[in-house]
This record gives sequence, structure tokens and C-alpha cells, in this order.
Amino acid sequence: MINITPAISIDEGEISLQFVRASGPGGQNVNKVSSAVQLRFDVGNSPSLPGEVRARLIRLAGRRITQDGILIIEARQHRTQERNRVDAIERLVELIRKATEKPKPRKKTRPALAAKERRIEGKKQRGVIKKMRKAVEVS
Repeated sequence: MINITPAISIDEGEISLQFVRASGPGGQNVNKVSSAVQLRFDVGNSPSLPGEVRARLIRLAGRRITQDGILIIEARQHRTQERNRVDAIERLVELIRKATEKPKPRKKTRPALAAKERRIEGKKQRGVIKKMRKAVEVS
């Protein structure tokens, strides 16, 4: 079990890991060893996630989520499979933790009357400056 919050934990069976070849550091091994990790997590069908967390996670994931609701995280930063695997799981946990935070509701605000007057006064001043740029008419 992977603990996300005290209330939410994910069974390791819900996550599938696939090892693929990575570009980047690795020297001569880079073309022989599959050290990059592709983590797949089915967000849409996960029994571990509450509905509202699932919806926020799908929104947060952006391009990393497929149309089928599968979240794909690629980790290829490190040279070893193990460190990339740990990195991918940590990134998944962090993303789910962010999704558990409820967004603060926005309160409507209006500009104060004095602020409106200052804005209008500034616009009038700007108009006067622009009028002064006009050529003087000679009659």
C-alpha cells in the first residue's frame, strides 16, 4: 500500500510499471539497459480515490492523462531503474496530494468608489496630455 494521506492510500496493484530505454545519462549502457520508467495509474476506475479527488486529479494531470482516464508518468532522470521507479511513484503521490486540497472559493469583490474616481481622473489626465500633442490651428 502506498499512503497518500491518512484517509487515502493506493494498492500497489493499481499501478503498473513498464521499463523502457531512456535517452540521457548512462554512458555505454544507454542503448542496452531499460532504465526509464513509465508508470500507469487508472484514475477513472480507481476504487481508492474519492470522486472529487478523482475529478481534480484529472484536471491537474492535463496532457499526462489519456482519454481512457489512465495517468502516465515517465521518469528518466536517473541512471538506475530503481531510482526512476521511486521518482515516478513520488511524483504520483505528490500529484494526488495536490488533488486532495480543496480550492478556496473565490469571493467577489468590487473596486472602491475612490479607486474608480482615481482611475477616471488618470484617464482624463492622459487625455489632456494627448490633446496637447495636436498641431495648433492657425486661423
